Amino acid sequence: MKQWYEELFQNYSDKYDNEGFTKGTSGEVDFIENEITFNKSGKILDIGCGTGRHSVELARRGYNVTGIDLSESMINKARSLARKENLKIDFLVKDARNFSFDEPFDLAIMLCEGAFPLMENDEMNFLILKNACSSLKSGGKLILTTLNGLYPLFHSVKDFVNSGSDQGKSTENSFDLMTFRDYSVYETEDDIGMKKVLQCNERYYVPSEITWLLKSAGFITSEIYAARLGAFSKNDKLTTEDFEMLVIATK
Repeated sequence: MKQWYEELFQNYSDKYDNEGFTKGTSGEVDFIENEITFNKSGKILDIGCGTGRHSVELARRGYNVTGIDLSESMINKARSLARKENLKIDFLVKDARNFSFDEPFDLAIMLCEGAFPLMENDEMNFLILKNACSSLKSGGKLILTTLNGLYPLFHSVKDFVNSGSDQGKSTENSFDLMTFRDYSVYETEDDIGMKKVLQCNERYYVPSEITWLLKSAGFITSEIYAARLGAFSKNDKLTTEDFEMLVIATK
């Protein structure tokens, strides 16, 4: 049986690219470039790359990028976008919980809940962090955005999701304080007009958890900030008003 995230991203690439949260790509890549000091000699891995928006923008700017995603339809869209611009990007169908490469990368990015933290249990989410760490050279970095567990303590997740999406709506939400998982019913249509009603389950993390998980996965240092759409900055302190957190970890 397919998980909800597998169902959602099947035949959903065009809808995905029209979501409001995909409109900050250029500014987010500006931050990535600055974080790696504009060094174009390294290799970048985009984990949970979706339709490849960050990979494509990085390749436009001269970076060597590989993108992986569990969804074949999303990868096909990414390959098509790269071909249209004559960009050389390796887009591969791979599971973030179980992948490896022969050569290590200088940077891994995992943005906009591309893989972590959508998994159905905490062990799977941790495997993704371990694989990200294993894919990096010593001194390599991970740039990650993930759901801020401080937000649902003060706000309605359902209201936030419905205010930011034109492609579907959340009709029910239940946030479990014991597990920090949000259970919801999400209604949408895919690219061919097929209606989908999905039982979603997403894990929210508080900063102290993320710090410990990254250390346990093999990272030496980590920093956490607010993740603002299209405007990542180390000047933005994480608060209860931020739906996502921006994490930078070094191996």
